[in-house]
Amino acid sequence: MKFKPEEYRIKDEPMKPFIDPEEIWEYLNQAPATAEQIKAIIQKSLDKNRLNLQEVSALVNTTDPALVAEILEGARELKKRVYGNRIVLFAPLYIGNKCTNNCRYCGFRTSNKEAERVTLNDAEIVAAVEALEETGQKRLILVYGEHPLYSPEYIANNVKLVYGVKKDNGEIRRVNINAAPMEIEGFRIVKEAGIGTYQVFQETYNQDAYAAYHLGGKKRDFDYRLTSLDRAQEAGLDDVGIGALFGLYDWRYEVLGLVRHTNHLEACYNVGPHTISFPRIQAASELDVDPKYLVSDADFVKLVAILRLAVPYTGMILTARESQQIRRDVMQFGVSQIDGGTKLELGAYADKEVPDDNQDLKKEQFKINDNRSLAEIIEELVENEYIPSFCTACYRLGRTGEHFMEFSVPGFIKRYCTPNALLTLAEYLVDYAKPEVAKKGWALIERELLLLDGHQDVEEVRRRIEKIKAGTRDLYF
Repeated sequence: MKFKPEEYRIKDEPMKPFIDPEEIWEYLNQAPATAEQIKAIIQKSLDKNRLNLQEVSALVNTTDPALVAEILEGARELKKRVYGNRIVLFAPLYIGNKCTNNCRYCGFRTSNKEAERVTLNDAEIVAAVEALEETGQKRLILVYGEHPLYSPEYIANNVKLVYGVKKDNGEIRRVNINAAPMEIEGFRIVKEAGIGTYQVFQETYNQDAYAAYHLGGKKRDFDYRLTSLDRAQEAGLDDVGIGALFGLYDWRYEVLGLVRHTNHLEACYNVGPHTISFPRIQAASELDVDPKYLVSDADFVKLVAILRLAVPYTGMILTARESQQIRRDVMQFGVSQIDGGTKLELGAYADKEVPDDNQDLKKEQFKINDNRSLAEIIEELVENEYIPSFCTACYRLGRTGEHFMEFSVPGFIKRYCTPNALLTLAEYLVDYAKPEVAKKGWALIERELLLLDGHQDVEEVRRRIEKIKAGTRDLYF
């Protein structure tokens, strides 16, 4: 069903706040849906139609184990239909942890006197990128605290610097950003630097909880943050990512908040978020949160599946905050992107003396729970018949914003994703994989080529793979 702005009491207008807590709670407090209604909602999503808030709240409030199992199975099937079995890989690169905000859940908070404040200089950034390229990374997200030093011009210069680093066959082909909200002109500056997605997480969509957790700094302004990605759209930056930090407030409310944010962007700009993230609270230096809102593993799996069904076309990011086992469990229910080989300590990628499992919360934003190397994660993905992907084709061919939705909303993006994932996997196998992993990887590629359903010229994919084996790089559809 197509979204109609008049469904909501607050009319969607560009640059205007759009969250009505009473309305969200009205949806959550509605009478439970019947089994037949739940099945119909799941089928609607499987037909690649985005769900409305009433339907999402019905899924959220479902507790019957048999129906929850159907929700999970629906999400698994939808992910397969829209994205196939590929998993996009990336790495976060923390550039600086200076911050003027005072957020009770964050190790970067300005009141945390134990934190060691670091900002990487150009040489340190280059060293980190080279170290990441040596492992095979092609996609990075640069992460910043909120501080005057990290201006749009500064971030733009970092982006250009990263794109210019070439180590052997390595290169970074997509640089995403996670940083403070900007004014329209600031978003224009970073867009012109060639960034991919710009992420701003609302953290919590409940105004009272937001005020309780954000004690100082510009981030205290709920509405300014809420409308930040409107300003990005006004600047022509149509590739944006939203997210909530689960554990600050009732997870059911946050799921509806994320869907409401999606509705707003579609209503005002005819384009939804490129990605949705759903990090859970983890240990951090000076962490101070209300434990009653912490999300159980079972509810976490359920909320990820519901988000997959709610917004069929949107990429979903699962980070190394979660343990290996949770990542294995959750990935099958709709996740399309994960990070690998993650190190949060500033400068740690280039420091060969720092073990992968070293974590000093005085130097990090929060604790991570999956410390495996990129190589280990890729090997596991291949063994479980996922296609590890470093694809950047849509971004580089202009398939973003409305153009991306033209392909992805009907599910056609799979015709590009699978061949491009196979090409980037072939690059990785030639350049970085150990022989035993390469053997498994080539077997997976051959199986996938046999399964391509006619949307793509399989012989052309094979020809390009042979070119990669002969030394050509960066081939895509």
